[in-house]
Amino acid sequence: MLLALQQSGTSAGGGLTILLFQVAAIALVFYFLILRPQGQARKKHAEVLAGLKRNDEVMTAGGIVGKVREIKEVESNGVKETRVTVESGTATVIVERSRIIRVGSSPAQNPPPA
Repeated sequence: MLLALQQSGTSAGGGLTILLFQVAAIALVFYFLILRPQGQARKKHAEVLAGLKRNDEVMTAGGIVGKVREIKEVESNGVKETRVTVESGTATVIVERSRIIRVGSSPAQNPPPA
């Protein structure tokens, strides 16, 4: 009877080890497939927004496509914000820099050189 308890105790410990290994493997897959690429994309987008300049073609989160006319920093309630004036046709819109989702023209408009 004591032998049976020892054998079941070692298999339970082995099962716990396998469970911990599986959880660690799932966490690694989650990190490499979701978190890491998302962080890299966020970093690249921040770099693109930092390099924003006048006459760049942009698209806002609201879907407005236009050219940057002016970039200026404004302080409101003790918080510095960068506001961008976008000219679209005859209208001008002032948006926060963070609300710009794309800089440059779309790949469909400018095909790559052959």
